[in-house]
Amino acid sequence: MEGRKIIQVEDKVPFRQLVPLSIQHMFAMFGASVLVPFIFGINPAIVLFMNGVGTLLFIVITKGKAPAYLGSSFAFLAPAGIVISEMGYQYALGGFVVVGFFGCVLALVIYKFGSEWIDIVLPPAAMGPVVALIGLELAGSAAGNAGLLDEKIDSRNVIVFMVTLGVAVFGNIVFRKFLSVIPILIAVIAGYVAAVCCGMVDFGQVAAASLLEMPNFQTPRFSIEAILIILPVLLVIASEHIGHQVVTSKIVGRDLLKDPGLHRSLLGDNLSTMLSGMIGSVPTTTYGENIGVMAVTKVYSVRVIAGAAVLSIICSFVGKLSMLIQTIPGPVIGGISFLLYGMIGASGIRILVDSQVDYGRSRNLTLTSVVFVTGLSGIAVKFGNIQLTGMVLACIVGMMLSLIFYILDKLKLTNDRDE
Repeated sequence: MEGRKIIQVEDKVPFRQLVPLSIQHMFAMFGASVLVPFIFGINPAIVLFMNGVGTLLFIVITKGKAPAYLGSSFAFLAPAGIVISEMGYQYALGGFVVVGFFGCVLALVIYKFGSEWIDIVLPPAAMGPVVALIGLELAGSAAGNAGLLDEKIDSRNVIVFMVTLGVAVFGNIVFRKFLSVIPILIAVIAGYVAAVCCGMVDFGQVAAASLLEMPNFQTPRFSIEAILIILPVLLVIASEHIGHQVVTSKIVGRDLLKDPGLHRSLLGDNLSTMLSGMIGSVPTTTYGENIGVMAVTKVYSVRVIAGAAVLSIICSFVGKLSMLIQTIPGPVIGGISFLLYGMIGASGIRILVDSQVDYGRSRNLTLTSVVFVTGLSGIAVKFGNIQLTGMVLACIVGMMLSLIFYILDKLKLTNDRDE
């Protein structure tokens, strides 16, 4: 049986393949990443610039061993929205800088004390469903982007969505040779052509855009009140980062928490967020869409991701190119996301299978059940202006339960512990 060739993390890719593979990674993250600056009311060009710079910085700090693309973080939307409405965007930038700084401090703490504690607080029975939730809780977002949750569904949305998803799904199965590693890119192109044929793309803004333009750089302002509103997000992004690194580890077949180390990846992520706040961009985070692309294509090369980062920086200065990419309709992004988010969900199930989790043990059945239900139930816990829900809340609940089980084990109070 002929298997698809895996392009490993350190593999060099010929230039003729590097360009389309890099474009594929950039397209995968583009739709979600530019949504955050739209919500904040800023020009996405500065975000494209910092996503590229942050990704290159991340690659350097992790010594080229952790394939990850940094995109706009959604975790900051609620608290930053409050700060922006009451004080202005520059004070939100100050909050981003401080969160990034304390995230770097957390990375240094993990460097000092190690990451072995993760095996205790997130055993496979808890980690599997937490990782699965990264993809599963975004399923509604994919359908929403595609316009399939609208009260009145537009037939054009359905057509474009089906073309995009169909090419991605069947291309992943039947494409051969180099085409087999760019099914996502081909699906985006096919979906875009379908959208043009359906009259869903307006090129007016592209024609009106400048050929070259500078991103809108801004400097932060600092307020204790704004910082205290945004700072608790650190708990959310740390949990999210650990989940992303675990699922990426499973996909590429390496323990990234040990090499290059959780401290390095966490430092790269948070240093990028701190720099973003300093120049006027939004916080960054490792991106589920790119994890999904790696799962589908088996292309893990850091050089490909670096190429995508460089393309993102170029787009931030080329007004017409940036605007052209922004014309990609929601059903195209939704069609691609449908597959990518599902792949992440499947990766969580894979953790359970590969770890041979024994569900004859009460603790494993309990952990998986509680984590899944917590994440999918819609329950939200609020601490001031911070809301914990979905995967993040499920991760925290799973960690607390696992730690309690560990303590009960030490006290010899459990009935299913390993002797």
